[in-house]
Amino acid sequence: TSERGKPRGRKEGDTMPRAQTDVVILDGRRSAETSADPAFKALTDEIASRGLPCRVFDLRAMPIGACNGCFGCWVKTPGQCVQDDPAREVARACARADLVVLFTPVTFGGYSSELKKAIDRSIPNLSPIFIRIRGETHHPCRYASRASLAALGVLEQPDEEEQRLFETVVHRNAINFRSPRQATRVVLAADGPERLRAAAAGLLGRVMGTGARL
Repeated sequence: TSERGKPRGRKEGDTMPRAQTDVVILDGRRSAETSADPAFKALTDEIASRGLPCRVFDLRAMPIGACNGCFGCWVKTPGQCVQDDPAREVARACARADLVVLFTPVTFGGYSSELKKAIDRSIPNLSPIFIRIRGETHHPCRYASRASLAALGVLEQPDEEEQRLFETVVHRNAINFRSPRQATRVVLAADGPERLRAAAAGLLGRVMGTGARL
């Protein structure tokens, strides 16, 4: 362990200790949207049942601005966005977490606007230099600690193409953030409590134990 607030060192690909995993949930539900609420409850209930320390960011209630694309977080204030708003704390929490969980309505195969802003504003956690990863050009992480990435998406109705696109987006983000493990599940808003809870359990079980290593 380490002092609170300092990133933990962890070798890439290590299995996370189940009883000590710090979880951050980025809740991408939009305002006045309730169809995804049962899935969110299933997710938080499953995390609570495992006794995992968890911090939830209700992004719709936070005045987070869009990324300016100015790269100030790389060249002016390295490691911190030049915009002084709650996105700074979200980025800090993600840098310190063992597991980041993305929760969102699947929107055109991607994230909700609320979640997309938060992810874009996490760029300060990356370094501006370039490295090659499996023949691709990426940015390395700024900090030694790397959070695994899980995503639970909610569809209003079955859509194989949207599901495939969502899974691809999450996978690519996991590569960009050098996540040691990643897992994705897509559920339907109409799914019953048992099915939703099973999906949440499967998601956490995969990313914490046998999730795909990157």
